[in-house]
Amino acid sequence: MGPLNIALWLAGVALIAIGYSRARGPWARYQALKAQDANVARYGAWRGGIRDDSKTGASVAMAILLRQARIGAAIAIAGFVLVFVGFLIR
Repeated sequence: MGPLNIALWLAGVALIAIGYSRARGPWARYQALKAQDANVARYGAWRGGIRDDSKTGASVAMAILLRQARIGAAIAIAGFVLVFVGFLIR
């Protein structure tokens, strides 16, 4: 176990923490918007009529939030990879 291993572990743990903190907020808001969209769809089906499937502000926000959550998850995955590589290097 050398200084390179420890540096990789520390960098990996830091990236995991940063990725988690960056993904947590957008993912929660995305789930809330998705639930609201499902409620609107159920209400539209109950009420009858045609639902307009054009792009809305909420759908644009959902796409942005999903992209932000994916970026945060990618950062966390990079952290896991660094920790794994830290264990592989001797």
